[in-house]
Amino acid sequence: MLKTILILIVTLVVVPITSYYFDEPLSEQQWHLLQVAGYIYLGVALSCFVLAEITKNCSQVDKIWSIVPIAYVWWFAFATGWADRPVIMAVMVTLWGIRLTYNFARRGAYTWRFWEGEEDYRWEVLRQKPMFAQPWKWTLFNLFFISLYQNGLILLFCLPILIACGSNTAPLGSWDFLLAGLMLALLVVETIADQQQWNYQNEKHRRIAQGLPLEEPYSKGFVHSGLWRWVRHPNYAAEQAIWVVFYFFSVAATGRWLNWSATGALLLLVLFQGSSDFSEEISASKYPAYKEYQSKVGRFLPRFW
Repeated sequence: MLKTILILIVTLVVVPITSYYFDEPLSEQQWHLLQVAGYIYLGVALSCFVLAEITKNCSQVDKIWSIVPIAYVWWFAFATGWADRPVIMAVMVTLWGIRLTYNFARRGAYTWRFWEGEEDYRWEVLRQKPMFAQPWKWTLFNLFFISLYQNGLILLFCLPILIACGSNTAPLGSWDFLLAGLMLALLVVETIADQQQWNYQNEKHRRIAQGLPLEEPYSKGFVHSGLWRWVRHPNYAAEQAIWVVFYFFSVAATGRWLNWSATGALLLLVLFQGSSDFSEEISASKYPAYKEYQSKVGRFLPRFW
């Protein structure tokens, strides 16, 4: 975990500073848009922290992970007078958010008391780690990583749209439509992967509840067919690729391959590396066959050797 945290810090500090000094400065309008988004970020992050502390449910950020980006991108689209490229980017993020919100909701994450709902099981596992034996350490972790850092990351991976809001951007072109098509294709992949996992887990638990034997493929305990036959986390792979593609809208807008808004996508890649490490540590401890699965199947990319 320490290695992941160090990489996150380096990426968060070095990448934006380096690319900022080699990139064109923001316009006055872009600074204003960023300032407003920053106020929204602080309000949302602190609200998540307070609710998590009161309810002891640290999935408050998880609940709004797919919702707040929609608010950010439509704010940028509105503030630029509904320019073509920001509107297309906002539509893509909205489709992404609707899909992810539905997938999260069907797992019991939302109730009419919005602060309740199911907590991600990984938070409880992490709470039991010796490093969080003292409650105040978990409180600080909740404030700085779960609430402030993760909400900051949500804002950061949306910021390519801020670059696309510049006054000297290229007109909408074929690259924009290609990128929109790629995002749609990745949304389809992510939807299929999540549905395959949903079907597998539901059937496995149905069999357990009814006292039926767990035959193959359910005997292993984890989904390993369909897209999961080729990569261990096809949903995570598609999710990361979606935001990398989203970044390239800023490239199409400016003609520059590197700008500081790449920070969000890069940090997301690092976050998923650490998150999948933790998830796989739990899976390997629960399912004897998981280590063999790890040795044969790639994490985010297919393994052809």
